[in-house]
Amino acid sequence: MLRLPSPLEALDDERFAAAGIRMFLKRDDLIHPDFPGNKWRKLKYNLVAARAAGHGTLLTFGGAYSNHLRATAAAGHHFGFATIGVVRGEEHLPLNPILSAAVSFGMTLVYVDRTRYRAKAALADDLHRRFGNFHLIPEGGANLDGVRGCSELIKEIMTPYDVICCSVGTGATLAGLAAALGPGRRAIGFAALKGDFLPGEVRRLQPVPTANWEIEPHHHFGGYARRTPELDAFVEDFRERHGITLNWVYEAKMMHGLLSRTNRFKPGTIVVALIA
Repeated sequence: MLRLPSPLEALDDERFAAAGIRMFLKRDDLIHPDFPGNKWRKLKYNLVAARAAGHGTLLTFGGAYSNHLRATAAAGHHFGFATIGVVRGEEHLPLNPILSAAVSFGMTLVYVDRTRYRAKAALADDLHRRFGNFHLIPEGGANLDGVRGCSELIKEIMTPYDVICCSVGTGATLAGLAAALGPGRRAIGFAALKGDFLPGEVRRLQPVPTANWEIEPHHHFGGYARRTPELDAFVEDFRERHGITLNWVYEAKMMHGLLSRTNRFKPGTIVVALIA
């Protein structure tokens, strides 16, 4: 059963308190163990669209550490779709826990080299010839259906706040959050990967462009799915302090960024951080 709305929890942390910041965590990671957080939100309307079009198979894309692949596999398992995951890069055995879980949910994995992976249109044509008809979900669920699902999060937050923060991989979550914000509020996305393309992706994904968001690019720890001893120590320290194990690919980088730059907020600011 889906836990919606997801809980909003106050974070008692003296480092934020010393800066005069009230911090809340939007615990989307508790929505469902198989497709937590923005993964479910981005899949929700894609599943509706697939069913309406009469497709029995979902096909999507991701890297070897893509929780989106795992979540899509789980959604297929629970809602009666076959699933195909196109994985960027070569196969490495044994499978990491994320890909292993995707396979356990019945997902067929297809590995493609990085050059071919980037040519999405030609690759999709090849996949149609190989697998027949399917509902294509972009990497990370980054389409208008995904953005629509993410935008619904905002109406769940009844506590007053000034800023909402999220990790950014494809830009869909940030695009949806910013589109739904009321006047006087803003959204900050913390990039989980290198590159200056993310602002363009957020603008592309917004049905109506807004100017109430920004991307913090300096806390990716070397790139997507990259980690360092500093990041690992931060994850462990946060777990000991708060009993929450942050996802090191995404949310750990966001929370590290927030704690290392508390001076970006005026005292009295109320911040909501999305844990997905």
